Amino acid sequence: MLSVIPVPAFTDNYIWVIHDGAYAAVVDPGEAQPVLDYLAREKLKLAAVLLTHHHADHIGGLAELLAHSPTAAQVSVCAPHDERIAQVTQRVREGDRVVLAAPKVSFDVLEVPAHTRTHIAFQGAGMLFCGDTLFACGCGRLFEGTPAQMHAALTKLAALPGDTRVYCGHEYTLANIAFARAAEPDNPDLAALEARCQALRAAHQPTLPSTIAQERATNPFVRVSKPGVVAAASRQAGRPLADPVAVLGALREWKNNF
Repeated sequence: MLSVIPVPAFTDNYIWVIHDGAYAAVVDPGEAQPVLDYLAREKLKLAAVLLTHHHADHIGGLAELLAHSPTAAQVSVCAPHDERIAQVTQRVREGDRVVLAAPKVSFDVLEVPAHTRTHIAFQGAGMLFCGDTLFACGCGRLFEGTPAQMHAALTKLAALPGDTRVYCGHEYTLANIAFARAAEPDNPDLAALEARCQALRAAHQPTLPSTIAQERATNPFVRVSKPGVVAAASRQAGRPLADPVAVLGALREWKNNF
């Protein structure tokens, strides 16, 4: 039986720990100490690290984590083909499969460039670890990619089974919902989602994981062909927008300054 635990880091990051009660795989350890503390507290051995992209808040703790892990020599470190990420034992790309013996789980690798040019996601066992590409009710900023790339990435992820659990890198949900309600004010699913997430945060609980079905129903960056989203993006852009990529680009610019 696998457990997936969010380990908070910095102000709003989540480092995900997948474990079977004995061995752990860690996703995007931007900071080492919270992970080391959790592994020690739960008496878990580090077996693997999965990295989605090169940003420091996702990989910055890797060296320290390995330096303080007694099993470091056996730890598999999977990452995209990106020279900005060091200490990698397995470089992966679209179509590759990551097979972990302990905890026993396998992931297919999906290339989702947009937030960064080499961003990847890991999908398997009903889970999606997508870094900063797809957020609950949002998407990542376009630091190294284009609206067309983000649209392609989100279309790929939205095509996954609806019950796929979405484990993203940040607790941005309530801020994203506020923007989504501006972008699609007549979406009835947003009010219910906002109430549920407000209750979770009031109880100091994470709003994650989301699901692909939830994102299809509430995420304006996934819903760029819906009339309400198109109309709102067009108003914001000051011109009619018909192409989904143009709608996404207008939404992203709007969100950057929201």
